[in-house]
Amino acid sequence: MNFKKYRDAVIVLLALAVPFWFLRFSLKRDPRQLTGPADTLVMRIITPIQFAAATAARGVSEIWTDYVYLVDVKEDNATLAAENARLADRVRRLERLEEENRRLRGLLEMKAHMKSDVVSAEVISKDTVEFFRVAHITLDKSSTAIRDSARLPVITLDGVVGTTGKVAGDTVEVQLVVDAGSGVDVVVERTGARGFVRGAGAEDKYLCRVEYVKRTDEIEVGDLLVTSGWGRRFPPGIPVARVSEVVRRKFGIYQTVTAEPTVDFSRLREVLVVVSQTGGPTAADGAEAAAKTPKP
Repeated sequence: MNFKKYRDAVIVLLALAVPFWFLRFSLKRDPRQLTGPADTLVMRIITPIQFAAATAARGVSEIWTDYVYLVDVKEDNATLAAENARLADRVRRLERLEEENRRLRGLLEMKAHMKSDVVSAEVISKDTVEFFRVAHITLDKSSTAIRDSARLPVITLDGVVGTTGKVAGDTVEVQLVVDAGSGVDVVVERTGARGFVRGAGAEDKYLCRVEYVKRTDEIEVGDLLVTSGWGRRFPPGIPVARVSEVVRRKFGIYQTVTAEPTVDFSRLREVLVVVSQTGGPTAADGAEAAAKTPKP
């Protein structure tokens, strides 16, 4: 009980006495000695503690340095990602403008060489289904020749798009060549064999049937079908479709021929409406001139 009473006082006295004891021994040591016994004892006690403390300090310092580095790297990555996204968006916009300029230059070349009355137009809407059959265009300038049921040819750089339908002001409905109600008189460019391209009306793809191709006519997969010019509805020589399948039976008058349109309707943007044909170079000449337009 008495020990507990004086315990705190004893601890304080020892805490004060020990340093003085080490100091006294240090002052009494031989000057020729580098260290005294007390110093040696203190060093033996303190050195491991100092080493551990220094090691811990280095570890904490390295962890902090790595943390700061990672924070900087994260910020740099965020900055670079934002810059990369901005540049990628700029590249996409430039590519779209480049493609648009190429199409417009081609249409201008085609229009200049056709020597026919044509009106340029822009596609503004399509059927909501994936493989649509009707599109709507808006004319760049009004034309009294474009009226309901005129069924004027609508073409683009790649070939026949279809014919005009209903008209509301400068907005015109276009029936595509792949629609089952559409039809174009054609010839096989390679052999001159005649046929009639009619839209197959397939729901899951763009296909045409080539009717009235005689069994004796030469036609094969890959042949290009172009407008014949018969009836002067379509100018001659415009690409319509490319043969994808030929079935020649041993009986019957005609072959069964399937073709795919040359126009990619999913990328349809600008078109030309042929209002009238005035002679001179044909649409084929215009298409050939447009094809020679340098691509960017």
